[in-house]
Amino acid sequence: MVTFRNQPWNDDEPCYVISVAARMIRVHTQTLRYYEREGLLEPARSRGNIRLYSQRDIEKLRRIKTLTEELGINLAGVQVVMRLMDRMGEMEQEIQRLTSQVEALQARAGRR
Repeated sequence: MVTFRNQPWNDDEPCYVISVAARMIRVHTQTLRYYEREGLLEPARSRGNIRLYSQRDIEKLRRIKTLTEELGINLAGVQVVMRLMDRMGEMEQEIQRLTSQVEALQARAGRR
């Protein structure tokens, strides 16, 4: 987590309107709307129903762009890849949790 003016920066904080997000990714705003319709991401909405993208959304959009443009994967394939990437992240967290538990048990057993 990065800090800005002594306040933590939250990657999940929606702060970019669609035009800024599109410029950052170098795609048209309609492309972002299309990705949303296809269920690839769901930006937050302001009270006025304006789409707001977080830094995490921007990173996800960059992954989508890489998968489609550089690897030639269609959007159905992108959905599968993104789900697999999410699942892998969950599994990595579970492995870390289990590793910590094993280390704690080993430490307790070593003290006996």
